[in-house]
Amino acid sequence: MSSCAQALRVRGADDGGMANSPLRPHTTNAFYAQAAISFGVSLTAVGFGIAYLPVSSWVRAFLAVGLLYTVTSAFTLAKCVRDRQEETDVVSRVDQARLDKLLAEQDLLRVDVP
Repeated sequence: MSSCAQALRVRGADDGGMANSPLRPHTTNAFYAQAAISFGVSLTAVGFGIAYLPVSSWVRAFLAVGLLYTVTSAFTLAKCVRDRQEETDVVSRVDQARLDKLLAEQDLLRVDVP
């Protein structure tokens, strides 16, 4: 079972499935280290591959610039995806706060006595 599914199961048992704050996924240090090492190894391997390719220096330079462009594009895409996710989280929290306020104003068990 994934860590997110386990957290949902545990959270649902504690508060009956209703929570005031959204579940925030937590990135472990091991996962962060694995991602960083994997990125470094792949970038180094491609760099060595380009450096030792038996072609002229112009072709190597072209491939190196292409690699640099690919890496910067990947970082930009990751940032855009992260920003979109954070924006969605903020909007959902605002909507949840509005719904909570509306439900708090509507007391269905209140009896108006004239």
